[in-house]
Amino acid sequence: MTMPLPAGSTIGIIGGGQLARMLALAAARLGFKTAVLEPQENCPAAQVANVHIQTAYDDKEGLEKLSQLSDVITYEFENIDVSALEKLSSDIDVYPSAQALRISQDRLVEKTFLQKSGLNTAPYRDIDNAQTLESALQEFGERGILKTRRFGYDGKGQIRFSGKPDDMLPAEAIEAFEGAPAILEGFVEFTCEISVIASRGQDGNVSCFEPAENIHKNGILFSSTVPSSVSEATKQNAIDEATRLIQALDYVGTLGLEFFVMPDGSLIANEFAPRVHNSGHWTEAACSVSQFEQHIRCCIGWPLAKQHRHSDCVMENLLGHDIEKLVTLAGDPNIVLHNYGKAEAREGRKMGHFTQLATRK
Repeated sequence: MTMPLPAGSTIGIIGGGQLARMLALAAARLGFKTAVLEPQENCPAAQVANVHIQTAYDDKEGLEKLSQLSDVITYEFENIDVSALEKLSSDIDVYPSAQALRISQDRLVEKTFLQKSGLNTAPYRDIDNAQTLESALQEFGERGILKTRRFGYDGKGQIRFSGKPDDMLPAEAIEAFEGAPAILEGFVEFTCEISVIASRGQDGNVSCFEPAENIHKNGILFSSTVPSSVSEATKQNAIDEATRLIQALDYVGTLGLEFFVMPDGSLIANEFAPRVHNSGHWTEAACSVSQFEQHIRCCIGWPLAKQHRHSDCVMENLLGHDIEKLVTLAGDPNIVLHNYGKAEAREGRKMGHFTQLATRK
């Protein structure tokens, strides 16, 4: 553990989207500066950060400049070149580590790591051609989801097989992926989806927010509700498994771990994200400390805050032109808004979110 950084230090953030924006705001509340590296002009984070380095994520000179300006570096998304992060790590502390990023970037490696860490996953098979896909589908009763092993998010890079005549043929699916390495995940008959936001400080202490119950539409998170409808035993099991994972990764920072909840209350780990997570946005409005502040505390070597949820809540994403509802939503005194400041509203694009608060039961 390094010495805690003093207020006024600079936190470098690779990526300039809404997650980086909320991290920058959390850092400012604690008296820290932020520098973001992001190729997009007037990106969400640049609107609130102290410095914007406008260059590609893997630009050598840009990364060197970020390192020179910063006292510690973090990142807001997974699609970062691991070798570039490893090089940065030789000169400056980077949280989370390149190891956690490497594991999360490959679904096959991720599933294997989850199982080795003692978490249950859906059945899966490595797919490298039409023959292995056909064989795996037969094993899984012709049902499953074919996913690219790398770079898929928000439902992208996925093909569903439902065991129906209009399913894509294995050869067609492989051709659609253009030779990209893939994994077939078997379907699980779950009752709901939950996620746990967990943070681990440089001192090894872990703090978890209670599980949120999530609804997805078209592969994109629609809402997160707290408290969830699952039993107290299932909630505690989810927190225990998130703690087990974050310790196994020797992780520093905040992560999101998604689960399928089975009819008997048992859990199937779906995936984890080595960063603050969309399903934890509710913490910004309903808790004494947010997932973003906990992550900043991890990066600067401060102790984790003892978080407390003061309200029940439902967080909903504002996608595309839903952002036009902002003024109407602002009339509700129990709603906390966050507009990401994106200039163009496109279908399925996350433009903002709101959290509806209610008296805690």
